[in-house]
Amino acid sequence: MKIEQIYTGCLAQGAYYIESKGEVAIIDPLRETQQYVDKATKENAKIKYIFETHFHADFVSGHVDLAKKTGAKIIYGPGAETSYDIHSAKDNEEFKLGDVVIKVLHTPGHTLESSTFLLFDENGKEHAIFSGDTLFLGDVGRPDLAIKSDLTKEDLAAMLYDSLREKIMTLPNDVIVYPAHGAGSACGKNLSKETVGVLGEQKKTNYALRANMTKAEFVKEVLDGIAPPPQYFAKNAMMNKSGYDSFENVLKKGDTPLAPQQFENIANHENALVLDVRTEKEFIEAHIPNSIFIGINGGFAPWVGALITDLKQPILLITPKGREEETVTRLSRVGYDNTLGYLEGGIEAWKKTGKDVESIKSISVDEFSKDYDSKSSNVLDVRKDGEYKSEHLVGDKVQHFALDYINDNMNAIDKDKTYYVHCAGGYRSVIAASILKARGFDNLIDIAGGFGAIKNSDLPVTNYVCPSTL
Repeated sequence: MKIEQIYTGCLAQGAYYIESKGEVAIIDPLRETQQYVDKATKENAKIKYIFETHFHADFVSGHVDLAKKTGAKIIYGPGAETSYDIHSAKDNEEFKLGDVVIKVLHTPGHTLESSTFLLFDENGKEHAIFSGDTLFLGDVGRPDLAIKSDLTKEDLAAMLYDSLREKIMTLPNDVIVYPAHGAGSACGKNLSKETVGVLGEQKKTNYALRANMTKAEFVKEVLDGIAPPPQYFAKNAMMNKSGYDSFENVLKKGDTPLAPQQFENIANHENALVLDVRTEKEFIEAHIPNSIFIGINGGFAPWVGALITDLKQPILLITPKGREEETVTRLSRVGYDNTLGYLEGGIEAWKKTGKDVESIKSISVDEFSKDYDSKSSNVLDVRKDGEYKSEHLVGDKVQHFALDYINDNMNAIDKDKTYYVHCAGGYRSVIAASILKARGFDNLIDIAGGFGAIKNSDLPVTNYVCPSTL
């Protein structure tokens, strides 16, 4: 038996390759599926099953493409309904894979069809669970993502409580836990940076598995502090339920070089969004007018999903050389399939034609300190709510809204005023500045190094004090 976790850091997502006696099961595959086919071919094995723990909301799974390529059967848990062929398993149904067995444990709560897959080894021993978003290391899945359900999040949280205690916590302590996500995923709030654990340790350390915890306590604690889901979550879930264009078609269309004039013509005629994925520094120095920055080196796909509200939006790319295919791939993982090409030769080719470029003013914290007046300087802090509450710059005109909600807060700031914009380190502030600039906010100054630099300066900073300590 062979188990391999295939972890994708930018999505904090784990897919799994399980092989026994030449038969393979893939659990929660990524959109680009050829990697699994190639791996099985190299091992002289055949992909027999594709298991989906639930209808994923934070990425588009590759199950439909993989089934078409391999003839493997797609397995969902009880109650799953799709527009393509699947096997909707019964609770406790077993699937033989070589010398091992995979048993379906229906564990609703994160979503109604959510299931955990229990792997029995060659000796019939309970070896591991592939817990999807039912159980993470350090947390459990958020219970507010069910598609078109008349159930409340409280109803689903109560289901999750029962699922954990009746189906998972009854398993032996030495069972290995392979979750669908780790730290950085928006599918939970307290995920560990570790991506593999054991159940006994989770029983000791995971707040949601606490002994003698009542259902009411569980519901309250699981729901406490959950931020609203990103807007693309429901849309990705529907793509996973309804199907999608093949990844190969999406890549072929998007990985197309365009000369500057072609690029400009398509931008104008298709009303395409110009998405610049280079570094913050490169974007600040020179970018195409009205382009948006979301750097490929940061939390790229989740930020695209949070900020670009239309999955069908035509997109044109400015990328670092050699990263064009990667960018199209990572967009497709979160359902953005309408990339129309990239600027061949990058911004330098654009400048050589004499076409306009723009820049953003960026200053160091030392320069900002000289300019800053706590009574009159307008500052925009785009960090998350928790970051801001923990500590922030003191000033009468310091404003805050998280980058996630920038599209809802345009009316909170004044186009006629100058704003100093910062986040924690500089990535999110440049995203924010690019969006605001494209919407006609021209008086923006980025603070290089963000709050990390601010709090190490002489500028006034306030610290949040928990009320319970007062």
